[in-house]
Amino acid sequence: MSITINGSGTLTGVSVGGLPDGIVDADTLATDAVTTVKIEDDAVTDAKQDLSGAAKAWVNFNGTGTVAIRAAFNVSSITDNGTGDYTVNFTTAMPDANYSAVVGGANVNSGFAWGIGNTTPTSSSYRIIAFGYNGASLADPSIVSASFFR
Repeated sequence: MSITINGSGTLTGVSVGGLPDGIVDADTLATDAVTTVKIEDDAVTDAKQDLSGAAKAWVNFNGTGTVAIRAAFNVSSITDNGTGDYTVNFTTAMPDANYSAVVGGANVNSGFAWGIGNTTPTSSSYRIIAFGYNGASLADPSIVSASFFR
């Protein structure tokens, strides 16, 4: 059975849970009345949630000067440990340290990419080590992005 929104603004063809035709009307479908579902923060480590493939945390931050988060999910802060050395701190810890991290960096001012390494992860944080294009020394990328999957 198809679901139809007719000219009067009512939704027809809805039978899940026994909803009668006409119970969803134009007011219900008004601007901002229908919203997207948000994955709750506590679902990040809830074993009952099947979130396989969804990032449990991610961050984009400025690694030069005063380190600053541009945007993030489940990341409380970035610790600047020195040139090219950062710790990403999770708001909600991972269940263990057996997660996958994808990290990248770039320096938009000079146009070359940066190599990214790491040290042993923990359930509450992940350390990022950033090397210059030649790999010989630590350097501060202007853009650092990291995503964490478990």
